[in-house]
Amino acid sequence: MALAVGTKAPDFTLKSKPVGGDPKEVKLSAHAGSKNTVLLFFPLAFTGVCTKEMCDITAGLNAYKDLNAEVIGISVDSPFAQEAWAAKEKIGITLASDLNKSTAKAYGVLLDDLLGFGSTSARAAFVIDKAGQIVYSEQTPTPKDLPNFEAIKAVLAKNQ
Repeated sequence: MALAVGTKAPDFTLKSKPVGGDPKEVKLSAHAGSKNTVLLFFPLAFTGVCTKEMCDITAGLNAYKDLNAEVIGISVDSPFAQEAWAAKEKIGITLASDLNKSTAKAYGVLLDDLLGFGSTSARAAFVIDKAGQIVYSEQTPTPKDLPNFEAIKAVLAKNQ
C-alpha cells in the first residue's frame, strides 16, 4: 500500500544516467527547503503506457517548473536502459534507477510480480513538499492507468 499523505517521505539516493552524460546520484533530500518534488514510479521502460506517461510529462514539463516542482521518474530498470529509452523517446525528465527495488518498497509501491516478469514498481505518484512531507499519494488501480495529473498540479499550486 502506497505511503499516505502526511507521512515523512523516505529519502533515497538513486543512480541516473542522463542522455550522453555521466552517471549521477539523485537524492530526494537535494530539494529540501527549495522545491517540491513529484515522484512518478513506473513499471518498466520501453513499454507503451510508461512511454506515453513520460513523454506527456516531458511535453508539459514547464507547467511543473512554473509550480516550483522537480519531476523524477523512478523504475527498476538499469540507468543504462533508462538512458537508451530517454534518448529514443526524447524524455526530458530525470529518470532514476531503483534497480535493487528498495525505494519502491520504502514507498509501499513494489508489486510482487507483473505479468510473470518479476517484481517491479507499481504506477504511482507522490508529491513531496519542501519540508519532506508527502502531500499527495496515488497508486493507480492497474499499471495501465495513469495518475491524476490535474490533481497533482492542484496540490502543487497550493504548496508553492
